[in-house]
Amino acid sequence: MKATTITTKDVHKIATLAHIPITDDEAETLAEGFTTTMHVVDELVKVDVKGVIPTSQVTGFENVLREDEIDTTRMFTQEQALANGKRTHNGFFVVDQILDE
Repeated sequence: MKATTITTKDVHKIATLAHIPITDDEAETLAEGFTTTMHVVDELVKVDVKGVIPTSQVTGFENVLREDEIDTTRMFTQEQALANGKRTHNGFFVVDQILDE
């Protein structure tokens, strides 16, 4: 199996897609770190797991479920919730749109 290598070009592309500004030095450091991580993943892929039962939970804890209950003594009325809002309309807060790229 060919080892996976992440290049600085790959890192810059990912950063661009995620809108994260990075320097060339940061890209170099991240590329090395990602490559190390991918080498570990490549090694894990080689492990023979035939006959191993999948484990989905190892602590023995169980979910503790409860009914959702509304505590009306801790609720604001709509008027109270909107009381300090700078701009409201028909029972809602009004905020400016943010549609920048």
